Amino acid sequence: VGRLLIRKLVSEKLCLPWDGFRLGRTSRGKPYLAEPSPGPGTVHWSFNVSHQGDYAVLAAAPGRQVGVDVMKTSRPGSSSVPEFFRIMTRQFTELEWRTIRSAGSDWDQLHMFYRHWALKESFIKAIGSGLGFDLQRVEFHISPNQLQEGRVFCQTRMYLDEEEEDTWTFEECLLDKHHHVAVALGKPEGPAFNVSPANADYRRARCYFRNFKTTNSTQFTRDLFKPPSSRFTQEAVILPEATPPAFTLLSFSELVSGATPLSDEDPSYWESFQSKQEAPVRQSEMQ
Repeated sequence: VGRLLIRKLVSEKLCLPWDGFRLGRTSRGKPYLAEPSPGPGTVHWSFNVSHQGDYAVLAAAPGRQVGVDVMKTSRPGSSSVPEFFRIMTRQFTELEWRTIRSAGSDWDQLHMFYRHWALKESFIKAIGSGLGFDLQRVEFHISPNQLQEGRVFCQTRMYLDEEEEDTWTFEECLLDKHHHVAVALGKPEGPAFNVSPANADYRRARCYFRNFKTTNSTQFTRDLFKPPSSRFTQEAVILPEATPPAFTLLSFSELVSGATPLSDEDPSYWESFQSKQEAPVRQSEMQ
């Protein structure tokens, strides 16, 4: 699904045929457009994907670093919440742990824990540093304390090596009551930001795909590229107004609309996939 989201983004926003480009990954695993390479003076797009729990997520922007992470709040599989936090002690600063532990009940603390984790992962993925990055170098000052479904918040600030990084923006939202998403956006650079206010809707894209246990799948999309008059379809669910704009609900067929097969169809692959048993839900994920 993540690859489909990237390919749809590149095809539609860069006006390239579905099978007319090649995607690659850096040595750290971050996806990028390998061919055709951007020419002089053209906009360089950065995009990133994440999947966890019930969602696959894509974020993209021209002329700046982008990282995204989605985390589902769930209970530790084989330990208590305090023991789980003890194991993870080195991943957060003292201030962050105070914020996490002051959230209230065990479930609220886990909620705040995964919110912090999504923020840190989004930054690491944006800069492409991989797992070797010392997470205690970055510290997040959370605001507001409570997120609301259907709204995007940009007030959280990041400190790197104890100095505030005011060139970075972090967008946070809840896809539902269990799933946090954090998008890290680096300093704007290049010609992509020589854009008039009238064209401001064409700067960024956010896509969300949700997996259901039935054969009917849906995609959550916040698409800033489409003018407001065309942003919603008959199936759209318009959430409360927010800045950046809220989400649009699209069908799976819209995710693959315009898609071109990149290889010959292999019916045996689908038959093999259908024959697999659905993975059982872990007890720690039940709430």
